Amino acid sequence: MDWAGLREQFPVTRRWAFFDHAAVAPLSAPARRALAEWADDITDHGDAHHRRWVERVEEVRRLAGRLLNADPLDVAFVKNTSEGVGIVAEGFPWRPGDNVVTAAEEYPANVYPWMNLARRGVEVRLVPSRDNRVWADDLVRAIDGRTRLLTISFVEFASGFRNDLAALGALCRERGVAFFVDAIQGLGVFPLDVQQVPVDFLAADGHKWLLGPEGAGLFYLRREWVERLHPVGVGWNSVVGSGNFARLDFRLKPHAGRWESGSLNVAGITALGASLELLLRIGLPEVSARVLELTDYLCEGARRRGLEVFSSRAPGEQSGIVSLSLPGRDVGAVVRRCKEQGVVVNQRAGRLRVSPHCYNTAAELDQLVEVLRRP
Repeated sequence: MDWAGLREQFPVTRRWAFFDHAAVAPLSAPARRALAEWADDITDHGDAHHRRWVERVEEVRRLAGRLLNADPLDVAFVKNTSEGVGIVAEGFPWRPGDNVVTAAEEYPANVYPWMNLARRGVEVRLVPSRDNRVWADDLVRAIDGRTRLLTISFVEFASGFRNDLAALGALCRERGVAFFVDAIQGLGVFPLDVQQVPVDFLAADGHKWLLGPEGAGLFYLRREWVERLHPVGVGWNSVVGSGNFARLDFRLKPHAGRWESGSLNVAGITALGASLELLLRIGLPEVSARVLELTDYLCEGARRRGLEVFSSRAPGEQSGIVSLSLPGRDVGAVVRRCKEQGVVVNQRAGRLRVSPHCYNTAAELDQLVEVLRRP
């Protein structure tokens, strides 16, 4: 892969060494062009070319299907990960006394919607991490006969720990427990084949590793759940004959489309599609290998200079997020100094969080480590 050539598709590199893809990623040049094309067309023509943009949305749905190896009809567009979590949390067939199991270090978007079910008698069991990782055995011990769902992140947002989705999915199948994945910190870097990994539900906004804009994300559910999950937020676009406004016919779409209640964020979906095309053209195995190469390089350089790498770097557990402990230092001040030096990083859980993507370089990481080694 011509990684140097790929950098030309990311104008952010002209000004910044950008290592904050775990927060909000910069747009690629193709995504920016897609946004501009949509804006120009709507500005100059209004809805005269409406059909063209409807077709583009369906093209992007097919791209999302390729990304997940899923039937495109099992993919719905959502405005963010939280919306996808809420679709399941509010629509699941709960009974008083049921419980949900998750990791205590999950991002709040994958905790609060489940906590909101307390009024329906649903308990949330938060399983603490140990030694910078989520242990599957600890999750297993938290599951009992009233556990209805296990929800976990593909990659934990603060530690960078990558969960073994295949193993956890198999565990859920054995126990008759539904499996939800907050995929936002892994999708776009690591391949995820829902035909091989028994994920029941998945949600991910596109503005991190998928390199799209905020407000355009993906929601997947396995087809067998369509009739078991109560549809929330039903609107005109949820039904089979959604284009026929003159006739009321309340037959919900027999697939994920029933959760697309109304008009979609066409601009955001169009831009997301441009970045999906870019990532799929590169190939996710190549993307993940490159990201792990860069993060390994960062960890080696950090350790040589006496910095502590908090994130697990064990095979299968490492990710695009590297969490560095800086004992005795003001992490917020370090983040600000990095930015003054043209390097964008972030902080989470009192540690420095570094999250490079495949277009970054070793030289940029050297620049970061040089800034970090200064008192």
